[in-house]
Amino acid sequence: MMGTKWEMLGVDVCEFGGQLMELMWLTVCYRDIMADKDGIKPIEDEVEDETDLNYKAPEKKSLQEIQELDKDDESLIKYKQALLGNLPAVVVDPNAPNVQVTQMALICDEAPKPITMDLTGNVMALKEQTFVLKEGVSYKVKITFKVNKEIVCGLKYVQHTFRQGIRVDKETHMVGSYGPRVEPYEFLTPLEEAPKGMLVRGTYHMKSWFTDDDNTQHLAWEWNINIKKAW
Repeated sequence: MMGTKWEMLGVDVCEFGGQLMELMWLTVCYRDIMADKDGIKPIEDEVEDETDLNYKAPEKKSLQEIQELDKDDESLIKYKQALLGNLPAVVVDPNAPNVQVTQMALICDEAPKPITMDLTGNVMALKEQTFVLKEGVSYKVKITFKVNKEIVCGLKYVQHTFRQGIRVDKETHMVGSYGPRVEPYEFLTPLEEAPKGMLVRGTYHMKSWFTDDDNTQHLAWEWNINIKKAW
């Protein structure tokens, strides 16, 4: 936030053979994870067109189609189980979205109380709230979300920071690719430090998006942070 950029993590993958590579493309969207962060697709009008024209998203297949692939190959069956884990044991509401973002939190050991945002209700109300963050403290951002039905590839968290109507920072963080399960997932960013000094104190308006490699906007919300000298 405010001048600190999150670094994407690379993934090293061994050569498992043609069939296995095809499966990995379908299930974890390997190329999307390895794509440069400047290749993010546009989100509304506020994100510049930085699309990587050389990138081609993998063909979409349903979870059932993936499970049917090479179902007589024991090694691939074990690999798919390792990737997909245990599928939901309960019936998912057919009207529920595939990806549900439920909570965002700023994790700071020095904070006198938890800094959390409930994203399951009226997220428009967050636009009127201001969360205090002491200057110079170290913190992480934690996002809690669920995947209900199908594998989702290339989830990203995008955040724009504004001060007095002017955008002062833009961050994109790769979250990854996930399969459906009953338990929620938690994504935690690397440790970063809040800005410090008289000139940076004040209120910042944040615009956040949770999207994926199809540019599907799973959730968008706005919120405010007040950088202060003390809690």
